[in-house]
Amino acid sequence: MAALALVLYVRRSSVPSIVADPARTPGVLNPAVTQATIGATICRSGWTRTVRPPTDYTNALKRRQMRAYGEHGPMSAYQEDHLVSLELGGDPTDPQNLWPEPYPRAATVDSIENELNTQVCSGHLSLADAQRKEAQIKHTQG
Repeated sequence: MAALALVLYVRRSSVPSIVADPARTPGVLNPAVTQATIGATICRSGWTRTVRPPTDYTNALKRRQMRAYGEHGPMSAYQEDHLVSLELGGDPTDPQNLWPEPYPRAATVDSIENELNTQVCSGHLSLADAQRKEAQIKHTQG
């Protein structure tokens, strides 16, 4: 329910954002994360640190993707974000799961990702449903 409230808040926000392009950034899943493995992966504290790509990789990719998305600000104004977040079993390094998301929108979306993770780990939402919700938000609202 909190994720829905955040989505509604974000829709009313005047913060400019770009949406993830479904052709460039369709989202890619980490095959190690399934509904059966969430207890050992995304629901285990600290797990995302074990799969998070290094910043030299994401910064180089962010530079290329900002050009592809037509974004012209300083790199520090963007986060190279996962369409399907690491918290929900997104592939850590596949360029089709990463895109340049501007701040402060990126920070707002982090809260949505965390809430969806909480819902999955508590059994209130399936992993697949959470992944679909997250991709829909990022493809339509940024």
